Amino acid sequence: MTIGADPAGHEAGRIGFFFVLYDEGCPICRTAHRWLESRAQLVPLVFVPAGSAEARTRFPGLDHTATLRDLTVISDRGDIYADDGAWLACLWALADYRGMAERLGTPSLLPTARRFIKAASAVRRQTRGDDYGDVCDDSCR
Repeated sequence: MTIGADPAGHEAGRIGFFFVLYDEGCPICRTAHRWLESRAQLVPLVFVPAGSAEARTRFPGLDHTATLRDLTVISDRGDIYADDGAWLACLWALADYRGMAERLGTPSLLPTARRFIKAASAVRRQTRGDDYGDVCDDSCR
């Protein structure tokens, strides 16, 4: 697997789908999951709770503690996008947001996008359920 900054450089037909590992214990992540799922997708998004038994089975070599801290997206080709790259990958997968993702991934706008994502991550840490540790054994459901 390789770690990518963002998928904007890939041709539309080359990525078949994305696995999106999201923090099921976070209200912001659950809302983002519902929003992403409700949009028209050029690249299908398959949602998997981060740290879950399913995630550990599908991706045994992945740092699952890190996937609970930062949104992680994995393409069907094995490319891994984390943090801001993962958010841009999700937008890039959507029919109405691909152009925005490509613009946000440019050198002139990427620093602003990163600041916004960092701020959202800070809020996420504050709203995340107290009973949801860094490792999920599926009892968190």
